[in-house]
Amino acid sequence: MGDPESVARGICLRALTGAPKTRQQLADLLATRGVPDDAAETVLDRFTEVGLIDDAAFARAWVNSRQAGRGLARRALSAELRAKGVDPEVAAEAVAEVDDEDERAAARRLVERRAAGMRRLDRATATRRLMGMLARKGYNGGLAAAVVRDVLDDDTVDDLLVED
Repeated sequence: MGDPESVARGICLRALTGAPKTRQQLADLLATRGVPDDAAETVLDRFTEVGLIDDAAFARAWVNSRQAGRGLARRALSAELRAKGVDPEVAAEAVAEVDDEDERAAARRLVERRAAGMRRLDRATATRRLMGMLARKGYNGGLAAAVVRDVLDDDTVDDLLVED
């Protein structure tokens, strides 16, 4: 295996070329490749020092991307960041950038988009399916119910649904 630190640097640089990674993701990768812990720590510390690894920036970018693109709620975003090994305080700080209005607007966009495809369903079935979709995206029941009700009460969507 040559110099463990050189191997670790190469592995980390290749991994970071594709997409940003958290320190924990890189540490796990180095461990699976058999890099000794001391060499891995040295390289990870150096990469953090020079800014190649920045969990806070990763968390902010992840939250912006996943909230805008997938419409995920703060709870789901926190869970994803936790799974990626981001420190809970750093994750909480990044997720805090999504306020209640952002979350409500994202939920409404999701429901409006999905409701258009539920033309043949009765209101109860559409409501149940839309609530389930929002729950899977991490929205709490109260917000989900309010958004679904608002969208389905909107005249343009309500005309699409079959009456109960």
